[in-house]
Amino acid sequence: MSTFLVEIVTPERKVYAETANMVSVKGIAGELGILPNHIPLVTPLRIAPISIKREGNKVDVLAVGGGFIEVRKDKVVILAESAELASEIDVNRAQAAKQRAEERLAAKRDEVDFKRAELALQRASNRINVTER
Repeated sequence: MSTFLVEIVTPERKVYAETANMVSVKGIAGELGILPNHIPLVTPLRIAPISIKREGNKVDVLAVGGGFIEVRKDKVVILAESAELASEIDVNRAQAAKQRAEERLAAKRDEVDFKRAELALQRASNRINVTER
């Protein structure tokens, strides 16, 4: 089976660089499964887990906090606002962030706070979901 390089980069660092058989992401328009020789594309990503299938049935799961995916002939590049491997996630910190976001959403102050709290809740929930896989 043919493979391709997958790189996940944040503003701080390169988080991931491995060869893969398949990448599953959640784009703005829905789920995308990227296989070798996929048609080139660029699309925004939602705050959601990314699943990367590698040789030997290994699967790497990362929590990605939005960004873009660029699919090239032999390479997939994900430019993410944030990205963490499941093993790097501090679950207690993620649960505390989720609780703070839920409290801010319940307070219903102004529109800006509401949107920020909503995004914080999505990011925290995503991180927790990735650790539970």
